[in-house]
Amino acid sequence: MTRENLPADGGFGIYLHWPFCRSKCPYCDFNSHVREQVDQVRWRQALLAELDHYAEATVGRRLDSVFFGGGTPSLIPPATVAALIERVAQHWPMSQDVEITLEANPTSVESANFAHIAAAGVNRVSLGIQALNDADLRFLGRGHSAAEALAALDLARRHFRRFSFDLIYARPGQTPKAWAAELKRALDLAGEHLSLYQLTIEANTAFEGAYRRGEFAIPGEETAADLYEATQATLEDSGLPAYEISNHARSGAECRHNLVYWRGGDYLGVGPGAHGRLTEAGQRFVTRQHRAPEAWLAQVEAIGHATRERRALTTLERHEELLLMGLRLRTGISRARFRHALGREIEEAIAPARLAALIEGGFIKLDGEGLRATAAGRQRLNAVLAALVG
Repeated sequence: MTRENLPADGGFGIYLHWPFCRSKCPYCDFNSHVREQVDQVRWRQALLAELDHYAEATVGRRLDSVFFGGGTPSLIPPATVAALIERVAQHWPMSQDVEITLEANPTSVESANFAHIAAAGVNRVSLGIQALNDADLRFLGRGHSAAEALAALDLARRHFRRFSFDLIYARPGQTPKAWAAELKRALDLAGEHLSLYQLTIEANTAFEGAYRRGEFAIPGEETAADLYEATQATLEDSGLPAYEISNHARSGAECRHNLVYWRGGDYLGVGPGAHGRLTEAGQRFVTRQHRAPEAWLAQVEAIGHATRERRALTTLERHEELLLMGLRLRTGISRARFRHALGREIEEAIAPARLAALIEGGFIKLDGEGLRATAAGRQRLNAVLAALVG
């Protein structure tokens, strides 16, 4: 693959999906499943096989990141993590500062494996803490206590060069004052990265039914907006500005794998339901694996991979994806990246009247560097995107 056919400045990553959890969180709409038994040997071999399959299409690509997501990847035996990282290293040359992240739950059982996971080659861990008090952890269906979360953070600090954790806010009854206090505590515990997500009610989750039945209420739009704005201001003042809508980091500590997504880089998606993007001969391809764990496993064992879809994105789809992903970033979309992806200038690709209206409204900026959403625009990004693409 020639250099000019690669996505401009986006990088190259591998996403490995582990679909299993001990229990399903009521807010979660990810491809995660509860199983009493998992045949670890079969699953290790299948993940290795799918890596082997995709290596053929990406020979010579330099790898910037590996991300173990789920599900609950901290349930993967450390020996399997080590085997997967070893196989990755056999297939792809790694950048000098390659980032290898594993998502983890902060239960005492799982955090006890941190030393082994680090020894396997993981150099960054992302902890799903979600709340810092036991009452809200119970509401969110989490399997750990606040004390376990603090202990897991201490272990993460000791075993990994980089770590981050997630919190969910705009929880039932949460006021700006209460969130400010929790956020201050989180900052005292944080390293260089925090992910902060507003609670949303997703379709086909346990929370969707409970919310419709009136079993709980979440803060209204005005309170949610106040919480969001207070979050941005507090993190900015603390030296962890938002580099993406929900992600905050000190300069240089951004999650490199997620930057691959948002900058329009290439990535392999390996494992049940995993999505990928690959650039070949100037075309951008989408890949999608079988979603159901058992169907995925059976197909990989039969033919070496479980790709359910592989197709070239249309020009319109590339345009929409570039905006959808790139405008999440504080830095937005550079002119060079826009030209590389679409072969056109920003002003040629977006209707002038749409651009003018959003610029005048204070929701986007367009200058010599490129196109980006303002703070007000990022807070209302869905509406901004709808106005841009029509």
